[in-house]
Amino acid sequence: MKITASDVNKLRQATGAGMMDCKKALEESSGDFDKAIEVLRKKGQKVAANRADRESSEGVVLAKVNSDNTSGIIISLNCETDFVAKNDDYVQLAQKLADHALNFTDKESFLDSDFEGMKVSEKLLEQTGIIGEKIEIGSFEHISASFVGSYIHAGNKIASIVGFSENFEKAGDVGKDLSMQIAAMNPVSIDENGVSQDIIAKEIEIAKDQLRQEGKPEEMLDNIAKGKLKKFFKENTLINQQFIKDSKISISQYLKGFSDSVEVTGFSRVGLV
Repeated sequence: MKITASDVNKLRQATGAGMMDCKKALEESSGDFDKAIEVLRKKGQKVAANRADRESSEGVVLAKVNSDNTSGIIISLNCETDFVAKNDDYVQLAQKLADHALNFTDKESFLDSDFEGMKVSEKLLEQTGIIGEKIEIGSFEHISASFVGSYIHAGNKIASIVGFSENFEKAGDVGKDLSMQIAAMNPVSIDENGVSQDIIAKEIEIAKDQLRQEGKPEEMLDNIAKGKLKKFFKENTLINQQFIKDSKISISQYLKGFSDSVEVTGFSRVGLV
């Protein structure tokens, strides 16, 4: 059976595979379109198996918020090299997957869902075969709130989302500012109450070790370490941090400038750098 340029183009449009890969798949399947798609998927599985131990630490990180700003997601579409991550087609695929991800609240449901005629997990295998690198969803984060803001840092390597307890005037601007704060300063929690006991114990131990090295008496260590812990909370919890756009005020003070009652209900940050 003769494989026409139209057949090749049709398969390419459906799968995103290269012209030669599509031509070979159609020849192998005697022109059967569905079988040709299976050929491309199997190729992806073979490549994925061969590259299973590879590190997919490069990629694209995107944040998306739904039309009424009540739900937001972050996904990272990971690959092996920065060269692939910067490819326009790869970024476009990540954008489509992020739009699709807005319909889900967890990674497993997202991977098992239908996307362009196949499951998301199958699409990743297909792209692994096409691109020749291990392609996978590295992170999937979701937040629901009365208002959700987002920010993607230039270069698509860091993204963040933040949820508020209410939708207030200027919530869009404030949401972007706080998301930018989260991307830049990487807080460990909203406030000191959200810091795990493991982190607190670790920070106290680090502080005591430093004080011992400075020659401070053992009986003074607990009180001084508590002071250092307060400093840790100020620098590493979101609402206590200095606002990156105005270091004279904290994030808590910045929020109160727009609403006395608004609270941060949650946030997520994903970075590949």
